[in-house]
Amino acid sequence: MTPDVLRLIEFYKSPLGHIARRVVRKHVVAMAGDVRAKRVLGLGFATPYLRFALEPAERVLTFMPARQGASSWPREGPSTTVLCDPLEMPLTDAAVDTVIGVHLIEHAADAEEQMRELWRVCAPDATLILVVPRRRGLWSTHDNTPFGVGQPYSRGQLDRLLGEHSFEVKSCREALYLPPSQRPLLLKSAKIFERVAPLFGPALAGVLVVKARKKLFPAVTRRKRVDKFVRVPVLAPQTAMEWPGGQPG
Repeated sequence: MTPDVLRLIEFYKSPLGHIARRVVRKHVVAMAGDVRAKRVLGLGFATPYLRFALEPAERVLTFMPARQGASSWPREGPSTTVLCDPLEMPLTDAAVDTVIGVHLIEHAADAEEQMRELWRVCAPDATLILVVPRRRGLWSTHDNTPFGVGQPYSRGQLDRLLGEHSFEVKSCREALYLPPSQRPLLLKSAKIFERVAPLFGPALAGVLVVKARKKLFPAVTRRKRVDKFVRVPVLAPQTAMEWPGGQPG
């Protein structure tokens, strides 16, 4: 199930969404590093985490899945949004230097095919950053946020998915220890949760933020797509009809 773009926008406008964006964006920006003169692609619904790249990057593109819907971004200037099939992106091979995928892998119709497509569009040594709901985390078990929809991943599952598709994991961080609740008291305690909860291990974390580097050779080749059969109606000549009593009117 893919969340609707209106639901995503509504979540990120909420108090809990503001906190989630602030907490996760800190890790995304740190992992992305210096993006000056680089080509940056945001995939899924990554716009809440991309503003840091707008000015220094050579180019910023935001691709949103057709099943999800798209919203224009940024608010100022020309829109960078493209509505497309994330398994067949309108990019040439090795087109981007940094990919930031949020609300992406957990909603992919075919996660393995998605990884092959990511490998194709990434330039050599490109950086891939994924934000994924953590299996057994509170955020993946509550469907009141977009992180509670789709297929969550454990650290081991995510490492295997990346490794088997020619991406080398460089670092992984846990985030969103705050319970996914809009209650004011919990929201006011967000900084305490993010500072104290990691001391007890990753068990309470809601998402995984992973950084990986593209390897030179693909571990798995792209699948050959079967051409779809489209039935075309046969147009056979028919005898012209004659209206009784001649032409009407």
